[in-house]
Amino acid sequence: MWLMNYITNNSITAPRAVKGELSVSEANGVAVTASGEHKQLEMCFPYGIVSVAPAGEQAVVLPLEDGEVGLGVIAGGVGLSEGELMLFSKGGASIVLKNDGRVLINGEAYGNA
Repeated sequence: MWLMNYITNNSITAPRAVKGELSVSEANGVAVTASGEHKQLEMCFPYGIVSVAPAGEQAVVLPLEDGEVGLGVIAGGVGLSEGELMLFSKGGASIVLKNDGRVLINGEAYGNA
């Protein structure tokens, strides 16, 4: 949200992000098919987190002055409460940081509740 507000407030015309389907997903870039095809996109992640999303996911592309960047995939309903965090893989592995201090690794709880 803050990123779109910053871009909107600091540019003459706000760029228009588009949503589309990841058609190619590789470590060196992705392609997203929306109204057109957006090829060899670099993805944008928080520091320390890197991912290669599987083809077929819905992704968001943002135009920049010197190209485009993939902002990430749209998360579906994952059953988290406000303030909780989940990391998961296509193969089913997951880590969930719960609000009560527990850590769930592949569904098994660690820590005090």
